[in-house]
Amino acid sequence: MDYFSALSAFVQSAETRSFTEAGRRLGISSSAVGKAIARLEEELGARLFHRSTRSITLTTEGELFLGRCQRILTEFDIARAELSEAGSTPQGKLRVGLPLIGNHFMHHLIAFQHAFPSIELEMSFTDRLVNMIEEGFDAVIRIGEINDSRLTMRQLGGYQHRLVAAPAYLAQHGTPLRPEELPSHVCLRYRFPSSGKLASWPLETQGEPTAIEIPQSVIADGTEPLQAMAEAGVGIALLPDFAIANALQEGRLDSVLTAHVQDYRRICLLWPSSRQPLRKIKAFVDFMVARLGSA
Repeated sequence: MDYFSALSAFVQSAETRSFTEAGRRLGISSSAVGKAIARLEEELGARLFHRSTRSITLTTEGELFLGRCQRILTEFDIARAELSEAGSTPQGKLRVGLPLIGNHFMHHLIAFQHAFPSIELEMSFTDRLVNMIEEGFDAVIRIGEINDSRLTMRQLGGYQHRLVAAPAYLAQHGTPLRPEELPSHVCLRYRFPSSGKLASWPLETQGEPTAIEIPQSVIADGTEPLQAMAEAGVGIALLPDFAIANALQEGRLDSVLTAHVQDYRRICLLWPSSRQPLRKIKAFVDFMVARLGSA
């Protein structure tokens, strides 16, 4: 048995705590597993297992060695997958995390699916800050920058919020000219589904934050119902500019306090940087950056 096979035998034995089970998984006898590990211990000059008639447990040296071996085997599996993909059409499952404003990207994602039909696209929409490494995402689109040495990041443009209301509402209740006038208006508020916290309204006056208490006249955990109520003349809502572009152009909504709302937000695409990305990840990154990317 070569060194690589011996490492596999060691890892399987450590994970199952059984030479017999390790042999079953590897398709060899338990005695072959035991001999491979004995030769490995001799080569290393260290005992890897405490052995008894009923069980095996890792020594301190064995626990240290296990972590190294698991990383070696993982890197081997990754390299094998990369080589098998070389020169082939990008394919396989691609798990992508998206913010709740992900509908903004749907026409790009649809175009990607048409361009790469062999890729199985799995999308997860959430306002939660996911841990893409631990949760197994291949790529994630997030709002704002992320400082994580394990991830590579490219910007996919950005957006800002605008305060809007229907012309009929403003005709009836008046147009606020200063943030301090908002407490006398019907305010439609957004609540984050995962945390239950209300989104703040980023108001400024002459470059300084304006600290006022915004009424909670209506609360929703989605922007679509808030926009529908704003267009119906219920009140004033804070909404992403891309979501209301058509409504503004068609006159269903008007902007208010434009000079007092300053909150440009970057949209970033992230993917693991610890290795050369698989072809399916590279295809997704290149496609999205070509359509939306900026430096």
